[in-house]
Amino acid sequence: MAAVVPPSEPLGGYLNDHLTGSVVALELIGKLRSTNGGTPLGAFLDELEVDVQADRASLEQAMDSLGVSQGTIRRAGGWMLEKASRIKFDEHVTGSPHLSRLMELEALSLGIEGKLRGWRALKELSDQRVDVDLDALMQRASDQGARLEPFRVEAARRAFAD
Repeated sequence: MAAVVPPSEPLGGYLNDHLTGSVVALELIGKLRSTNGGTPLGAFLDELEVDVQADRASLEQAMDSLGVSQGTIRRAGGWMLEKASRIKFDEHVTGSPHLSRLMELEALSLGIEGKLRGWRALKELSDQRVDVDLDALMQRASDQGARLEPFRVEAARRAFAD
C-alpha cells in the first residue's frame, strides 16, 4: 500500500514515535551488552536484541499496512537521544556503576512497557487492516518485561547496597 499517512498526522506521529523507541532500545541494548557479555544479563540481552529487531520489523509492517510513512528525522532524534542518555547514565555522573545499570535497565523496562501499550493501542484500530499478530506481539512484550524484571531488581539491590 502506498504511504498516505504522514508522520505529522496523529497516527503517523504515534507510530513513528514507537519506531523511534525501537532505535533507542537497540542502541541501549547494544551498550548494555558491551558491559555485560558472558553474564546471564548479557545472554538475556542477546535474545532481547533479536526480539526487538523482530518487533521493529512488525511495527514497520503494521505501518505499511496502515499506509503510515516513516519519519527519518524522528529516528535520527531517537538515536541522538540515546547517545545523550549515556552521559546521564554514566557512572561518573551517577556515582555508581550499579546505579547506572539500574537506570539503564529501568529505561529499557519503560520502553518495553511502552511497546506493550503501543500494541494495545493498535489493537483498537480493529476496523483497519493491521497486518501483524498483535496478540502475539503483546504477549512477547509482556514476556520481555517479565524476563527483564529480575535483572532490574538485582540492579536495584546492588545500587542501594552501596
